Parts: sequence; C-alpha cells; structure tokens
Amino acid sequence: MAPYPPQAMRYLTDTRGAGGLDAPDVTGVSGAVVCGDAVEIDLAIAGGRIVDAGFRVFGCGAATAAASATCALVRGRSLIEALALGTDRIDAELGGMGKARLHGAQTAGDALARALEQWYSRGLGAPGVPLQRDRVVVAMSGGVDSAVAAGLLVDAGYDVIGLTMRLWHDPAAAAAERSCCSPETVQLARRTAHALGIPHVTIDAADVFREGVVQAFIEGYRSGVTPNPCVTCNGAVRFAVLEQAAALLGARRIATGHYARVDGGVLAGGVDVGKDQSYMLSRLSRRTIARMLLPLGSLTKDEVREEARTRRLEAAEAVESQEVCFVGVGGYVPFLERNAGLSSRQGDIVDTAGTVLGRHEGYWRYTVGQRRGVGVASDGPLYVLRTDMATNTVVVGPREQLSTTYVELDDAVVHEHLDGVQLDVRVRYRGRALRGTARQGENGVEVTLLDPADGVAHGQTAALYRDGRLVGAGTIRRSR
Repeated sequence: MAPYPPQAMRYLTDTRGAGGLDAPDVTGVSGAVVCGDAVEIDLAIAGGRIVDAGFRVFGCGAATAAASATCALVRGRSLIEALALGTDRIDAELGGMGKARLHGAQTAGDALARALEQWYSRGLGAPGVPLQRDRVVVAMSGGVDSAVAAGLLVDAGYDVIGLTMRLWHDPAAAAAERSCCSPETVQLARRTAHALGIPHVTIDAADVFREGVVQAFIEGYRSGVTPNPCVTCNGAVRFAVLEQAAALLGARRIATGHYARVDGGVLAGGVDVGKDQSYMLSRLSRRTIARMLLPLGSLTKDEVREEARTRRLEAAEAVESQEVCFVGVGGYVPFLERNAGLSSRQGDIVDTAGTVLGRHEGYWRYTVGQRRGVGVASDGPLYVLRTDMATNTVVVGPREQLSTTYVELDDAVVHEHLDGVQLDVRVRYRGRALRGTARQGENGVEVTLLDPADGVAHGQTAALYRDGRLVGAGTIRRSR
C-alpha cells in the first residue's frame, strides 16, 4: 500500500487534542472496536463556536490522522461551518488517502456529526441564534425528493441547511429497503447535503416520535380504530421538530420535499396528481404553512428523478419509502403483536345480521374495505365492513354495504368557513375526491357526501378541499 501523504503524516504525529478534552460539552462516537476503527470526537462549544476539540481513536493510522485533521478543521469555527464538514473535505485535508483508507475520514466525519447532533438535540426549545433573512432549513430524509428540494433552494439563492431526524424504529424487525426511520438514511442524507455544498445537522427525535406517533398508532389499534401515522407524524411531530431546529439555526423558513403547494396561506395539491401529498400535511396550522417552502409542488415525479440524475445525486434512483416506516419488514400486524400486547386470539367473522360465517385470529389483522384474506367462502366477494374490539368480531358483507354518505370529524383543523360550501372530500391518501358539504358544530365537523365513500375507517383522516385548496381536516370518529 502506498505511504501516507505528507499532510496525513503531519496530522498523524500532531498530539494536539489527542486523548480528548477534560470537560467536553458533547462527545460523538462512530465505529466499534470489535469490528474495526472507532473514533470519539470531543467538542467544547461557546457562543455558537467550537472553542476546542479533542479525539480518541481505537484503530489504524488513517483513522487517527482523520480524527486529528477533523479537530484542527473545526477549532474556532462556527457551528454552521462545522455542520458543512464532510468526508471529502477531511480527506482533502489529509492530501487524499485513497479508497482503501477513506474509512478514516468517514468515521471521523460521522463522529463529528454525532457530536453536533447531541448539541442540537439537547438544545431543542432553547433560545436560538439571530434569524437570517434568507436561511431555510430543509427536512432531508435521504430520498430523492428532499435531495432535489434542497438543490432547488440552493439554486434559488437561499442559505440552505439540511436537517435529518433520527426516528424510532422497532429494533425487533429489520428496516424496510427504504425507511425514513433507518440509520442508513441519516448518513445518506448527510452525504447528499455535503455533495450539494450545504451544512447538515441530525436531530435525535426518537423519543418524541415514539411517544407522539408510535404510541398513538398502538393505542389506536388497541381501541379498535385505524390511525394514520404519517398524518400524525407531520401534524404533531415532524414539523414541530423542524420548526424548533429552525429557531436554533437562525432560519426564517422551513422546507420539505412534499408534492404540495402553498396557495393563499393554505395548502393545495401538487401538479402531479398521482404524487399529491397535501393530504399527508392536512393537520398543519396556518402559522406553520406561512413559513413553508415546497419546491416540488409544481413538478412531476419523473421531472424530479431527472433533476436528480442531472445533478448526479446519490439518491437519484432510490426506491420510494414505505408509509408506516417504523414497523419494519413484516408489516404492521407482527409489529402490533410484538409491541401492543395483541396476541393471536380467535373471534367470529359475522355478517350484518350476526350470522357466524367463519373464524379469525384477531380483529386488528383486518382493515375496513379489505377483500383479500377475509377467509370466508361465499357466493360473491365479501369485504370487511367494520371490526369490534370489545367482542373481537369482524363484520363482513357485499361491497354495497361499505357505502357511507355521512362522517363526523374530531380534532378538526379548519382554515376557512365551511358551512354550505361545495367541497371535495378525501377520506384516504390515495382515494379519489368525493363531492360533499360540511357543517361545523359544537362537537366537531359533520360531512355529508354526495358521492358515497367505500370503506371509511374510523381513526383515519378526512381532508376537505375547495377549488383545489385544503381548507380543513379532521379524524373520522363516526360514519353511517
């Protein structure tokens, strides 16, 4: 193997910071001694700057040189400048170590990122830095959409910072091929941000995500309803963390890679009807919407893919993420049986008259509108009409019995006057728009559908549109 470059030898023999700091504010750790190199980076931080840095390395000379160089590069720098430091910059400081030794720069860069993650994660809710007029924090999941959104914002002249949230994932299941909850997505998002020339920060939001999204999902199924965790995540967790991080980073605006638009202070559907994600953002407040930038709202998915290829982004060919990211391989049924105490329990499958048609292994295994896997022989197709948690019963019937023309919504978010206005109503993410009207009452919003809806599940979200603009939404609590 070729000898180390002179720059690397200089850092390999530089003892400044070796052994770490006596009283660091944060410490980032990457790698593991049992399987290779491990690097620990200590940071002392004051006034938004890194006043000192130290390191400990358990491994090869390449890792030692990279850790030493990383500490030298960040001393005296602002936190924002440190967030922009990635593998390529560290390797360049070492004079180019080659592919065989690049792991040193990768491990040291990851340790630095984890130290900064601790600092910003601990600071959520604390007073931030002065707001910068053109600074925007863009949520980056590691996928192609958020990567292109960040690139377009850079092109538009914004001072962009990428942010990735470290979310909770069921440790008992392997992560899906493309999950926004997997550790790999954090590293991919960071590499993408640095490739675009922008700083990147990770926020550890695992606890708030588990409490606000995962536990709500579990409690929903325990109580016999079908929650929508993606709507809950955006409405109660993801954008709250994004806004808090923006305050710490001095950003006036926030952005995502969702296919939606802002129109007159409310959300509107994206031009790509097949990818429109306004439904998933339907629980956001007007205050949050007023700060949002949605660069992909006027683009199609094919155009976004092509843009990513043109920019040679690593995520250009990334597969689509799964909707319930935290359940892992196997889906939501085994997840619930592992985490919600819903062990296999036999119950009756009945028709609307109460006649027993068959048996099942648990009501939570069935979704309203489901046809496949019902497990009952009949003259015609049978669909799940409803489930009863109290009796562990699944009620089935022909398709026409799924039809609903009236739903009541709880916990509604209303942006404009609804009474007497012709609306388009969506009762599921990929569902077609149904004509209807709504009335606000003391106990929520009552929606009358002119076009009957099939398979309305209690606990799901109904989104209300007027002329393509999302003017209200709520959780379905009752239907008939």
